[in-house]
Amino acid sequence: MKADHVIIGSGINGLVAGALLARKGDKVVVLERAEVPGGCLRTGEITLPGFHHDIMAATFVLFLTSPAGAELAEDLERHGLTYCHSAHPTAVLRPDGSALVLTTDRQANIAAFNARAAGDGDRHGAVVGQIEADAPFLFALLGGRLWSWPTLKLLFGQIRKRGLRGLATWFGTALAPARGWLESDFASAEIQALWAPWVLHTGLTPESTYSSQMAKVIAFALEAAGAPVVKGGAGAAAQAFVRLIEAHGGEVRCGVDVSRILVENGRACGVETASGERLEAKTVLASVAPDQLYGRLLPPDPTDTSPSPDLASSLAPDREASRRFRHGRGNFQLHYALDAAPDWCAEGLDDVALIHLADGIDSVSKASNEAERGLLPETPTICVGQPHRLDPSRCPEGKAVLWLQVPDAPRVIKGDAAGKITGREWDEATREAFADRLEEILRRHIRNFDQIKRARKAYSPADLAALNINLVGGDPYGGACSIDQFFIWRPFAHSVNGKTGVKNLIHIGASTHPGPGLGGGSGYLAAKGLGA
Repeated sequence: MKADHVIIGSGINGLVAGALLARKGDKVVVLERAEVPGGCLRTGEITLPGFHHDIMAATFVLFLTSPAGAELAEDLERHGLTYCHSAHPTAVLRPDGSALVLTTDRQANIAAFNARAAGDGDRHGAVVGQIEADAPFLFALLGGRLWSWPTLKLLFGQIRKRGLRGLATWFGTALAPARGWLESDFASAEIQALWAPWVLHTGLTPESTYSSQMAKVIAFALEAAGAPVVKGGAGAAAQAFVRLIEAHGGEVRCGVDVSRILVENGRACGVETASGERLEAKTVLASVAPDQLYGRLLPPDPTDTSPSPDLASSLAPDREASRRFRHGRGNFQLHYALDAAPDWCAEGLDDVALIHLADGIDSVSKASNEAERGLLPETPTICVGQPHRLDPSRCPEGKAVLWLQVPDAPRVIKGDAAGKITGREWDEATREAFADRLEEILRRHIRNFDQIKRARKAYSPADLAALNINLVGGDPYGGACSIDQFFIWRPFAHSVNGKTGVKNLIHIGASTHPGPGLGGGSGYLAAKGLGA
């Protein structure tokens, strides 16, 4: 079989690239190892019949506001993609029962924040207003092709606008940690607590370099676009992409494990599957983690008898960098089927899309630090989603579902920060013991929890890795997102726009620039580079 492009992996980046290239008129074949398409876009009845849970990714604000989302919006809508919204995208609920809710009305947020502490609302308005003003430059930098003339022209334009020293100042401010920003700008502990957990969703911590900038971008995005979910679940988004690709003559084939990328004369020319099928292609796009690309899919280092000795030298830098590539914290998922809507002890949370259970900067920092040291956090930062409030089709009438995510679970367990869980592997007993810890925290905030709880389903980092081979150790961000593995240095210090040591082979996915999330950025950039 011959195709213009073979795409390995049907996560958001593979689907975006496939949709754009198929729409261009190219012959596209997307190969997915799992039995369903979508990668982390997966929905299933995992607790009880009729209760539909997003097993991993859930909120689509990054795709809705991305260049890929804008360009494909009409086509995807025609193929069944529908967003469900709430005017209250996020909130924080603290251990003392106090809560703060964000709305999609900036003036209302400014007034509410000023009521918490004089001037805090005005500073919030200034921060999101500055992000809005910088948006053309900032989002081009965060999501554009970095090693390119357009980006160079963009930087020169900023030098003319700000001056060289002014641009250096802008970058210096952007590199600040979230703790510095939050403690400097906001006197209110509730406002600090509202934003501190969000840095975890970018693979960072409150002390990480540039985490303040990422938190500010999220604050702007949530206020401007909310925290939408897809009607029917994240898996419905994947199905809309599949229908779009197939409508333009492409294929999305599931249950197909690519065993290696075929290389001839230093060029990728197709793939071979585990069943022995060979598919020829002009271009191969690999939406995989670096260890998969360089440790499994590319030919092994040639021996003295190899007809392609140059391949070894061209791949050597990437192989060595892949060996040193670091993965971040793991992810833990917990899902509930409920007999009725939760009766929150705090007011105003009924229609909030995503609620963080956290005390503030210190609690978020403590839990993430414990996880990074291999400890089960004593008091994890918990993100609670209420998709049934936005999309009633997720469950039977009158019932409810909760989506819980802990973004600071250890990939490898070395101990328990609370000294209570003895397991040192993510086996069933350890998973359920940790789920019990989360449930006890959740129960304190929902009056009727014991009365409405019907079933739960937990996924440890090891379970998530088993579902998706690219979630190495349960890391959902494609690798640690610290500054040395981000922007122009992602995945490697020598990386340039997804290029590899093999011609016609493009590396895409969360491990490549612009990084993780549902924006589909690397797939979009790759497709545009191929003329889409």
